Amino acid sequence: MRIKFNFIIAMLLACTIISCKSASNNDENMTKVKIETNKGDIIVALYDDTPKHKANFLKLVADGTYEGTLFHRVIKDFMIQAGDPNSKTAAKDQQLGDGDVGYTIPAEFAYPKRFHKRGALAAARQGDQVNPKKESSGCQFYIVTGNVYNDSTLVNFEKRKNYNVLEAPFRQLAMQHIDEIRDMQKRNDAKALKELEDKLLAQAREQVKDVPAFKFTPEQVQAYTTIGGTPHLDGDYTVFGEVVDGMDIVDEIQQVATNPSDRPVDDVVIKKMTVLDN
Repeated sequence: MRIKFNFIIAMLLACTIISCKSASNNDENMTKVKIETNKGDIIVALYDDTPKHKANFLKLVADGTYEGTLFHRVIKDFMIQAGDPNSKTAAKDQQLGDGDVGYTIPAEFAYPKRFHKRGALAAARQGDQVNPKKESSGCQFYIVTGNVYNDSTLVNFEKRKNYNVLEAPFRQLAMQHIDEIRDMQKRNDAKALKELEDKLLAQAREQVKDVPAFKFTPEQVQAYTTIGGTPHLDGDYTVFGEVVDGMDIVDEIQQVATNPSDRPVDDVVIKKMTVLDN
């Protein structure tokens, strides 16, 4: 996929003016946590191959950190998100999602074994512009609902992922030449812009030449074309568990009415979390 040079430059120019923001096999052996909500119970199993996230989640469960928090962000056919400590005492019209526990967790991408299939439990995080290491929130998490995709759509996702790998260094290189680019644009020098584009693309490709191409595994394709999920999040957010019982409750939550900020109109409350005996 060819990078749209003029579009990238337009975005870079804008950013110089304003600030840019931005159930498994053998689950019987995994540690399980019951999430009791006012809609019903959800049971999740935590993966051993994401040990920092597992230990942190269990610590917060033991401390009662999640008791009284809300599912504060719900998007149908995408995910339901919870864990903001500020949601415990939030007014009905209060914007939520910025609360934390004062620390982040290093990313643990057990990928492609752990991915964003329907029912996946994953850690929320801030965007790449302020969080280039993709570190997870210390407390906020989401459960995937997602969509079912066909093979051609998954191929397009692969192309987009690989495009993004090249786009990041290209944008950085273009920013280093921003004054030169502005001058070329003022002179309407399309030839010089094209030559610079080709030069920067070559440099960007050299920087990412050792990065393996993104491709979905057969297991991912099977899941995404049958039960569904959110494949565009793969490799960017840490998946550290999955729902093993109560997906009907997750579906009920994703159907609730929400306001323009995706917060449920009527609170969906986590009453308690409990670690279960295997």
